[in-house]
Amino acid sequence: MSLLMISVAAFVGVTALVFALSSMFVDFTDRDLENRLQVLTGKKSATEANQVTKEALLREGVSGLAGIADKLMEKFSNLKLLFQQADSPITPSQFFSISGVCAFLGLGAAAIARSPLPLYPVVAIMFSLLPLGWLLWRRKSRFKKFASQLPDALELIARALRSGHSLASGLSVVVQEMPDPISQEFAMCYEEQNLGMPIETALKSMYKRMPNMDFKFFATAVAIQRQSGGDLAEILDKIGHIVRERFRIMGQVAALTGEGRISGIVLMALPIALFFAVYYLNQDYVMLLFTDELGRKMIAGAAVLQVLGAVTIKKIVAIKI
Repeated sequence: MSLLMISVAAFVGVTALVFALSSMFVDFTDRDLENRLQVLTGKKSATEANQVTKEALLREGVSGLAGIADKLMEKFSNLKLLFQQADSPITPSQFFSISGVCAFLGLGAAAIARSPLPLYPVVAIMFSLLPLGWLLWRRKSRFKKFASQLPDALELIARALRSGHSLASGLSVVVQEMPDPISQEFAMCYEEQNLGMPIETALKSMYKRMPNMDFKFFATAVAIQRQSGGDLAEILDKIGHIVRERFRIMGQVAALTGEGRISGIVLMALPIALFFAVYYLNQDYVMLLFTDELGRKMIAGAAVLQVLGAVTIKKIVAIKI
C-alpha cells in the first residue's frame, strides 16, 4: 500500500472519529420546548426558564474541538481531576489537539522508517499517548514533591499552634512560607474555609486533589481534635517524625531494589530493540512474523508474556512501607 493511500485512510479515520465524538456529545433536544413544558407543569418558573446564566453563555460560546473537550471533561470527572492534580498549563482542547498531532507524526515517522504496515496504527497510538504520559509524569512528580514538603508543613503548623495561632492561621503560614505545590494546595484549602466551608470539608477536598496517606493522617487528626479536643501540635509533630522516618526507610529500600528495577527495564526493552535491529538487517526474515499465521500467534504470545513479565518484576521490586 502506498504512502498516499495510508494518509487518505488515516484522514478518513480521524474525520470519522471527530464526527462520532460530535454526535455523542451534542445535545439534539429542543431546550426551549422543554423549558415551556416544565413551566406548564409547574416544575420551573417563567423567570428561571428565561434566565440567562454565565454558565449558559459560556456553553453557547464554546464550539468546535474546545466544546467537545469540555463535554468530555464533564462526562469523565476523573479526567478533569487529572488535569487539576497535574496543574496542567494546557487546556483540555489543546491537550486533545496535541494528541492528534502526535498521532499524525507517528504515522509520518512509521512511513519514513519504512515500518511494516501492521505497525502503522500501533505507532500512531503510541505517539498519541505521549501527551497523556507527560501529564501522568507531571502529576506523579507533583505528588512526590508534595509528599517531601509535607513534614515541614506539619511542623510549621505545629509551631504556629504553639505560639497561639489558630489552625486557619497555621494554614496561612504554610501558604506564605513554603513553595509550590504545597503552598498552592494549602492556599485553596485556606480560601475554602475562609469562605465558610468547614475545615474538615476543605481538608477532605484537598485530599481528593492530593491523595497522600500522610496528609490523610493530618486531616483525620484535625477532625478528631475538633470533636474531642487534644493537643493538635503534639500530634502533628509525631506525624511529621513518622513521615521523615518512612522516607528514610524508603530511600534504603530504593537503593536495595535498584538492581532489580534496572534489570526489569533492560529485559523489557531488549526484545523491542532486537526486533528493530533484525528488521533493518534482514527485513524478509522479520516479516514472516506478520505474514505467517504462526508468526502472528508468536507476536501475540510475546506481547502477553511481556506484560506478565513487567507485572511480575514490578511486584518484586515494589515494597510498600
